[in-house]
Formats: sequence, structure tokens, C-alpha cells
Amino acid sequence: MPSLNVSFSDDEMEGVRAAAAAEGKSLKQYLHDLGVREMHRKRFVAGAAVWADRLRGEFDEAFPEEIPPSQRGDGAAAA
Repeated sequence: MPSLNVSFSDDEMEGVRAAAAAEGKSLKQYLHDLGVREMHRKRFVAGAAVWADRLRGEFDEAFPEEIPPSQRGDGAAAA
């Protein structure tokens, strides 16, 4: 099975060890799970974006008065 050597500064390593301990995991298991979790998160976000794009037209027809924040003119200030 492939493996990976990862370098951390002393401060980073202290933080990673603390995070692993907080989850009750070994350092190796914590770093493995972190990478896998990020891979799954990106896959989920990509799927959600495709789903939203597919339904955008239907939503716009059902709620024509709803204007996306990016098209309101006041942009991020509205948030």
C-alpha cells in the first residue's frame, strides 16, 4: 500500500497531534481520515453544484421575484 512522508514545523506538529488526540485517533489515522474526508467533501460539493445548476431554471420559474445576490447590485453588502 502506498504511503507518504509529510513534514511539519514543530508548531504545526503540535497542533496536528492535539487535533488527533481530540478525536481519539492516532496521528496516522487522523491524517489518513483528514485526506479522505476532504476528498469526499470536494466530491459532494461538485455534485451539489451540478444539482443546483440543473434545478436553477425550475427555481427561477417558480420564484421569479428572487434575484441572486450577485445580480442585486448591492452584492456582498446585502449578506
